Amino acid sequence: MKCMGVGLCRRLAVSDNTLKDILRILENDPRTSAGDIAVMTGKSLDEVNGLIKQAEEERLILKYKTVINWDKVENEQVWALIECKVSPKPDAGFDSVADRISVFPQVRSAYLASGNYDLLLVVVDKNEREISDFVSQKLSHIEGVESTETHFVMKRYKEDGVVLGEGEPEKRQQVIL
Repeated sequence: MKCMGVGLCRRLAVSDNTLKDILRILENDPRTSAGDIAVMTGKSLDEVNGLIKQAEEERLILKYKTVINWDKVENEQVWALIECKVSPKPDAGFDSVADRISVFPQVRSAYLASGNYDLLLVVVDKNEREISDFVSQKLSHIEGVESTETHFVMKRYKEDGVVLGEGEPEKRQQVIL
């Protein structure tokens, strides 16, 4: 397997698996200490700290994230999935349009996708009106955006691999045959 990053593994004389193990541990729980990671991977604390620092500098680690169940917080948020049909630029393809869309703070995620639409956006704002205004006043005016289709999220069940519900037992009637 090829090592991730621009020669990070070669420069640090570390295997692909060690770096991947560290990245997976941090992805699963960004609060895991370097000491715990060292124990889990069998590497020295200095080596783990060096790998983490290099991974941050090389933008392999972009952000340490906490998943919040906003449905349990008083400040309500509205989520929407927005499909965008885009005319790609001859020299830049979809990237230039996606880059312009991605700078808006409401856009939580942006993906190039296959299917009837080219870009899939995850947008979060205070209410439906704010998202509607974003689509009609900002998104639709970006050069290259041909059309959009907005889907408001009614309930989130799982995010970034974390089940958001209480783990309530299924409330189905038992069927006896």
